[in-house]
Amino acid sequence: MLSFIRWISRRPLRLLHGAGSLLGWLAWAGSSSYRRRCRENADLAGLTRAQQRAAIGQAGRLAAELPWLWLGPAAQPIERWCRWQGAELIDDALQAGRGLVLLTPHMGSFEVCAQAYAERFGARRPMTALYRPARQPWLRELEETARARPGLATAPASLAGVRQMMRALRKGDTIGLLPDQVPPEGMGVWAPFFGKPAYTMTLATRLLLQTGATLLLMWAERLPGAQGWVLHVSAPAEPMPAQAADDEALQLACAAFVNREMERLIRQSPSQYLWGYHRYRTPRDSLPT
Repeated sequence: MLSFIRWISRRPLRLLHGAGSLLGWLAWAGSSSYRRRCRENADLAGLTRAQQRAAIGQAGRLAAELPWLWLGPAAQPIERWCRWQGAELIDDALQAGRGLVLLTPHMGSFEVCAQAYAERFGARRPMTALYRPARQPWLRELEETARARPGLATAPASLAGVRQMMRALRKGDTIGLLPDQVPPEGMGVWAPFFGKPAYTMTLATRLLLQTGATLLLMWAERLPGAQGWVLHVSAPAEPMPAQAADDEALQLACAAFVNREMERLIRQSPSQYLWGYHRYRTPRDSLPT
């Protein structure tokens, strides 16, 4: 399998995106549960059928470009494939020296965000990106080795990983998280996401409250014709809650705030969001109230 992935990584990005679009449709047609989840999640957000059809192909492109990003030409400088919008916000945050938290939804090419940050800013302040290790040993090893590069470290979704990110922020470095990822039981709260309760991680906002780090949002828009990506960096549209009646109320307010900010990003280009992601999954022994 690894040899096949290495072979794929050497194909042109245009070819991979074309094959990925087909792959996305094959996955959609071949799995009734995936098809139903895509429709239900997209309907909650009010997507048109045309937007939903576009999202099917984009999901396949995401999967097909990963070997290219990990092992192919983009394992060398990726900045030549990227245009930045809002890079000055990162400059200002790093200059402040309080640490930086970058939040990215399952949207566009989120793998590009970490690589592009590492190339442009990693020499000043490295990034530590949270990830959930794959179950298959060979894929887990591939992820760990392919993602390791100057200015970029990874932290597993575990207590050790949380400590690693805390240390990074206290040094003034940067961490990156996907806050719409369903957290393990006990590490989230139920908060609205496109009008439906979703189990939402509290880690990002806890780290922000404990360290006083700067919060920015970032996502990588995949351009048509394999022209690369546009990296969109923005500040939140509203301030993050800092006080509440008690800790539970504060975590609920912060989780709702994060979900609203993710919704705002997703609405910028809804066809590039992974609507097939099991966002409303219920962790074991954790039920909405």
